[in-house]
Amino acid sequence: MTQILDTIQSPADVKKLTMAELQQLAGEIREELINVLSRTGGHLGPNLGVVELTIAMHYVFNTPQDHFLFDVSHQAYVHKLLTGRRDRFHTIRTPGGLNGFMLRTESEHDAYGAGHAGTALSAALGMAAARDRLGGKEHVVALAGDAAFTCGITYEALNNIASQTKRLIIVLNDNKWSIDKNVGAIASYFNKLVTNPHYHRIYERAAKLVERVGGKSAAQVARKAEEAAKSMLWPSVIFEEFGLKYYGPADGHDIPSLIRTFEFLKQLDRPVLLHVLTQKGRGFEPAEEKIKKFHGLGPYDPETGETKPLTQRTYSEVFADSLTALAKQNDKVLAITAAMPNGTALDRFRAVHPTKYYDVGIAEEHAMLFAAGLAAKGMKPFVAIYSTFMQRAFDQIVHDVCLQNLPVVMCMDRGGLSGDDGPTHHGLFDISYLRGIPNLVHMSPSNEDELADMLYTALLHNGPVALRYPRGIGPGAEVKAQPVALEIGHAELLEHSAQDRVAIFSLGNMLPTARKLAQALDAGGVPAAVINARFAKPIDAAMVRDFAARCEVLVTMEDHALAGGFGSAVLEELSRAGLATPVVRIGWPDQFIEHGKPDDLRRKYGLTAEAALEQVRQILDSRARQALGISV
Repeated sequence: MTQILDTIQSPADVKKLTMAELQQLAGEIREELINVLSRTGGHLGPNLGVVELTIAMHYVFNTPQDHFLFDVSHQAYVHKLLTGRRDRFHTIRTPGGLNGFMLRTESEHDAYGAGHAGTALSAALGMAAARDRLGGKEHVVALAGDAAFTCGITYEALNNIASQTKRLIIVLNDNKWSIDKNVGAIASYFNKLVTNPHYHRIYERAAKLVERVGGKSAAQVARKAEEAAKSMLWPSVIFEEFGLKYYGPADGHDIPSLIRTFEFLKQLDRPVLLHVLTQKGRGFEPAEEKIKKFHGLGPYDPETGETKPLTQRTYSEVFADSLTALAKQNDKVLAITAAMPNGTALDRFRAVHPTKYYDVGIAEEHAMLFAAGLAAKGMKPFVAIYSTFMQRAFDQIVHDVCLQNLPVVMCMDRGGLSGDDGPTHHGLFDISYLRGIPNLVHMSPSNEDELADMLYTALLHNGPVALRYPRGIGPGAEVKAQPVALEIGHAELLEHSAQDRVAIFSLGNMLPTARKLAQALDAGGVPAAVINARFAKPIDAAMVRDFAARCEVLVTMEDHALAGGFGSAVLEELSRAGLATPVVRIGWPDQFIEHGKPDDLRRKYGLTAEAALEQVRQILDSRARQALGISV
């Protein structure tokens, strides 16, 4: 039996369907999401929640002429299915397949790419302002979850919308969750909007009147009733204070009602906000019950929702457990996250130390400033934020933490490649964007036990510390009951001999690759030293100079961009010392790396022992020819 979804090649096909067929399409899309993502993994819960909403948007508007912007855009899978990508949907988040986020280069229907929260309103306003200047008639629709309204950028956009465009549609997708349950005053405010029975009764009466009578007079009565409802609750709805006309709350799973509403909003010549209520994970019981788990996950059983259990703790879990232990020993230890208690594993810390735990919402800048204030009063805050999201707090790191030399610890999860999530989530730039800041210590562990030691070292250090660690599990090192303090700026010499011709400096999780390279060199009669660098700043300058003076080649290895990374720091030190020893730098090239399996991407871009061996051999062969007087 042919499914309706099989007939959808573009949004034009959606517009041909009856209301009953649209409902059937919603069911088929949910089935497609559940089955495909069970094999590839992905953001299941958010997409199950926006099925009807996305269908209604495509029924009413006309992409790519009209523009849809999705905040974060992890909830754009339904949009991809309706815009000619159904035949490739099984490839989502797989090497060479569809990206898990909006991507301008993937489709003309993807008006704006994103992977971080809080981007939609500002970008949509920019597009609307450009349209106005060019005399265009297209619609710009920004869909943002309620979690995006804990993000400061969203309010910076709201402050400018009314003065900079006459026409913009914002859809507030309210499901009460980001990855974890939303927190703070904004979440409470939305809850009041949603739950007040007086507002609902008056709003529903107004809506029914419009449907029953129609015409301008009915619309005016409805508007008056709505305004009266708002004034009964509080002086004004916050969005109207920003100059946006507020509509809602509306049922985000009622396709006919959503279509009528969007048709109405299309006619308005002013910025508007539609408040829509949706259920995250709708239609798949495991996702409805385990909302955090099914926000984004790997492969699972499509019948039960069960996932394959990990056999050991992830780096995130080791971080959280180690910090939990430190907080038991020291009352000044506090943990801060920006809406990521599950992703950073701080939910484990929260369970033990609820009064020492802070979730500030999607507000990385505030998180860092908040930590600076805590540190200024003698506290020891550990701020757990993904490397890619820490970029947003750069000014606060420089101006508020490092300039004042405050003892804030930046715990950067996903430091390095983030695999399936792609370029918006790879943590490949934190060394380069932090290494030039005075007072900062930057370190990276080679295994789980060293991570615990580095956290303890950071606790004892009276100044700012950045600590990066990778996604997923490590080599499985046993974590000691009591961590030890490391000497800041000192590398660990693991393998060496008096005959070493090559010295391999490995940072973080590249150590297994460094050992493999050393073994290959030794097998070829080239003794090699292996050094666990530990610190990207300050690097162990004495050890670098020592090996550079007596070895023919240095090798640096890092799960980071080569530009400005650890290898660059080594080159700078050699320049200061006046040493010209050749350096083979292994790391990521000066480009954004696509999504894919980490091992495949490392092979493609040369982050392997085999690629490093080839470069080292070329240098050694060249030096040998030069020594024999043979021109190269």
